[in-house]
Amino acid sequence: MSSHSSIEQRLEKRALAAGFDVMSIAGAELAPEIGEQLEAFVAADRHGTMDWLADTRARRKQPTAMWPGARSAVVLGMNYGPTIDPIARLEQRSSGVISVYALNRDYHDVVKGKLKALAQWLANVSGGDVKVFVDTAPLMEKPLAQAAGIGWLGKHTNLVSRQFGSWLFLGVILTSAELAAGNGEDDHCGACRACLDVCPTKAFPNPYEIDARRCISYLTIEYKGHIAQEFRGAMGNRIYGCDDCLAVCPWNKFARDAAETKLTARDDLMAPDLAMLAGLDDAAFRKLFAGSPVKRTGRDRFVRNVLIAIGNSADRTMIPVVERLLCDPSGLVRAMAVWALGQLGDTATIEALRQEHAGDETDRDVLGEWQEAGR
Repeated sequence: MSSHSSIEQRLEKRALAAGFDVMSIAGAELAPEIGEQLEAFVAADRHGTMDWLADTRARRKQPTAMWPGARSAVVLGMNYGPTIDPIARLEQRSSGVISVYALNRDYHDVVKGKLKALAQWLANVSGGDVKVFVDTAPLMEKPLAQAAGIGWLGKHTNLVSRQFGSWLFLGVILTSAELAAGNGEDDHCGACRACLDVCPTKAFPNPYEIDARRCISYLTIEYKGHIAQEFRGAMGNRIYGCDDCLAVCPWNKFARDAAETKLTARDDLMAPDLAMLAGLDDAAFRKLFAGSPVKRTGRDRFVRNVLIAIGNSADRTMIPVVERLLCDPSGLVRAMAVWALGQLGDTATIEALRQEHAGDETDRDVLGEWQEAGR
């Protein structure tokens, strides 16, 4: 490469060599309507229990609101296209389905180390200050990625790329240096509404709008309470996240899988046995999901999700697995064990276990599940 190559060209070469699949640059200002959409989302309570979204929205609207010195945003994408069909896994009802992004190491760890090295090089070469972000700070990476020309915000509110479909991890380096920005990307969704129509819980009130409170990814990952009855059947065997709206995007046909990268899925997480997962105690849960984003949900929430999948399995051989969890220390787990029993057990089995367990139960939510079980 010529010694006269620009900083931007050299940075892109380094980014690709580091394992990123795409890099582009945007200015550190977002269009005002991005902030207005965030305000409307929060005002409608569509963020659910994610209070951090409401609490940080003033800083989240603009990169410069969080860091006034920011002048440019270097946006980087890493392909995590799956080697398997995420939708096909839903047919294996005795196995749990974990979202594609969580089938290997936590992408925050994978991306952040590479970002830090790039940012240090950029700071040295440009003389500007830098800050690194991977989905953990009040920064809206997806609108920045669209402004940089990496993709556009699809009707499912996720980034869509003509090269990588809906399968990109994003990272951002904000810098005080003035870098040459790329051109923004136009919307190429057209009349397609495949992502909207496939959603099991109807989480999209309108195109380009999501109600997190109805989203299986939110319910299985972020939500700490008892999942409402209306969503349990629709969850099927999804135990961590949901890929449906991403997986049906027609632009995925141009994407390549990430098999050649270090993001290939762990074999033991591709179709894990629900009975095995339900038997995990805290130590076993932590061991199985060491280094995985799944670990952040904690054992109780995860087993809650697994029990819903068991309840949807139509597999009566799972009843002994469920029965063992009727006296679990966690009310969250006991409640879903009762619900799963109600889905799988016959009247006599449910009644016998109700007599054995309900009389000693003190948790109001668990008692409510006992009242409903089998009815």
